[in-house]
Amino acid sequence: MAAVTWSNIASDGPARTGWLETPHGRVRTPAFMPVGTRAVVKAVDTGDLEEAGAEIVLANTYHLMLRPGADLVERMGGLHRFMGWDKPVLTDSGGFQIFSLDPKIDDAGATFRSVYDGTRVELTPEQAVRVQEQLGPDIAMVLDVCVGLPAPIETVEREMLRTLEWAGRCRDAHTKPDQELFGIVQGGVDPGLRAESAAKTAAIGFEGFGIGGLSVGEPPDQRNVALAAAIGELPTDKPRYVMGLGDTEGLIDAIELGTDMFDCVLPTRLARHGKVLTAAGDFNLNIRAFEADDSPIEEGCGCHTCRHHSKAYLRHLIRMKEMSAHRLLTIHNLHYTLGLISGAADAIGAGAFAEYANRVRSRRQGSA
Repeated sequence: MAAVTWSNIASDGPARTGWLETPHGRVRTPAFMPVGTRAVVKAVDTGDLEEAGAEIVLANTYHLMLRPGADLVERMGGLHRFMGWDKPVLTDSGGFQIFSLDPKIDDAGATFRSVYDGTRVELTPEQAVRVQEQLGPDIAMVLDVCVGLPAPIETVEREMLRTLEWAGRCRDAHTKPDQELFGIVQGGVDPGLRAESAAKTAAIGFEGFGIGGLSVGEPPDQRNVALAAAIGELPTDKPRYVMGLGDTEGLIDAIELGTDMFDCVLPTRLARHGKVLTAAGDFNLNIRAFEADDSPIEEGCGCHTCRHHSKAYLRHLIRMKEMSAHRLLTIHNLHYTLGLISGAADAIGAGAFAEYANRVRSRRQGSA
């Protein structure tokens, strides 16, 4: 029996909601995974994550294999025990991070310089699987090749085919019975390459599928065409995970197309720069207009930050460079994003997703 399974409980057009069953509990989909790159979601702890509504988090293989090292995490009992998080964990293979380091890529794998000490690091598909088995997440990802867009079609096709070859090697190398390995679809924004990649990745045989190589600079309409092409070739009874997507409009678009899982640093990164997310639009608390504003970030928001603090106080913390500002704004942004996703799941279950999506979009557009 598969270590991780997904079951559909309701659909509303292509949009769907279901349950992802894992060794560390079930997750309702659509699901957003806060990004804990180095085994921590920046500025918050596991209690904050639970209160915000997180059911699964993401950690990054590339960073953890370098610091503190997969051997140490394994000796500490794996990621769940190391982090103090007893809910599901997914690890990205690190393909996107490696892409940002201008690596040397050949059929064997990727060679790059560590961001920590500059040492030469080699990572093969087999090593990526081994490291993730040591880290011990519920879901591991195959090693893929991410291509920055725009790029020549010949480059996109070459690396899509290389990702397919690596996926098969990862599948063969994976041995951990209480962990599931997901494949990754590549192909840039070319619908034909996306469809080919999805069909061939599905044929290898995985219990879930990441759709990678998007949210790297392409326009939303091109992203959506690429998503639709991939979705059309993926099994209907397996989860579809759009990697690196986390803006409000993008999430609604992707759910509308029939995808189930998402991750992104956007909510936490923006918080560290004073920017907050709301249903009526996003704004920066640094501006002087909020100096004496006694209202919360968002009226009616149930997060800890909005229940206890005003915009004026939060702006004060930001300007004084207080570390608590990062935590409080991160709590709100995660609560907002997780609430957006939970609302989408509720709407799909009620057969009202179109109305929900229109309401989200119209409120955001009305604030532009």
